Amino acid sequence: MQSTRVSFSDGSTTGEGEVLLIDREASIVVVDATPFHPVDHTWPDQPGDSGTIRAGDVTLAVGEAVMAAVSDDGALAVGSDIPVKRGGEGWTWLVGHRIDGEIPAEVGVGAAAVLEADADRRAALSRGHSACHLASLALDAALADLWRKEIGTDPLGNPDFEGRANQSSRIVEDGSVDEYRLGKSLRKAGFDSEGFAATLAEREARINEQLATWVASDAESRIDTEGETIIDRRAWRCALPEGEVGFPCGGTHVHALSELGAVSVTLDLSDPQLLVMTTRVTPPRD
Repeated sequence: MQSTRVSFSDGSTTGEGEVLLIDREASIVVVDATPFHPVDHTWPDQPGDSGTIRAGDVTLAVGEAVMAAVSDDGALAVGSDIPVKRGGEGWTWLVGHRIDGEIPAEVGVGAAAVLEADADRRAALSRGHSACHLASLALDAALADLWRKEIGTDPLGNPDFEGRANQSSRIVEDGSVDEYRLGKSLRKAGFDSEGFAATLAEREARINEQLATWVASDAESRIDTEGETIIDRRAWRCALPEGEVGFPCGGTHVHALSELGAVSVTLDLSDPQLLVMTTRVTPPRD
């Protein structure tokens, strides 16, 4: 068995393949190739795609695509039960399609499958993910003057607050929620937490102004990949006016920033130790 070939990186939501594995107890179907984007089991920021798989006269409802892996001794692990990071040796890496309900007996290994991910949901999650990356860059820029010491920089050369402080990121349809820990270690690294709290509204306004400028540029956005399997490395790239930026990223994204319509963030510092940044996308009307 080979690692699953995936096509979501180019925006595909439909594809065909052959059923390789069925776990009826866990309601998991694995196909040799899929357009479905799976939720990552180690950094589950973007939810997996939903949609359908048609095999012969049977249509299966896919609740969510997930990571799956088969060990060298033949054991199948799914999602959070996978004991190693993606790409770990001794495992074959797969995309599992979690089926709503039972898998009928007439669907078996070797069956030809037609796969279709929910295109509207995918588009909304892609907008949310691209906006999330832009918001993190705008956040770094807006906080750049609050550092008293030099630290590593982000792709635009600003102090990397995102990389230092982010503790969780959750992509939703047309948005995201990111949490940043403002603890003792960040202050020791040179960040002025008190100055940040005193100028919170100003920082939020700076971020939103920067986001509006970037969206108006209609910059190209894409995913570069080193191969066609689920374990090949992927990176998000965006040609911003300041220069091309990029992050390692296994998610899905828009093709151009004009697809976002408008992006705005709100900063919540109700807990002085925790910054919550909520990003919202208002897509353009058809």
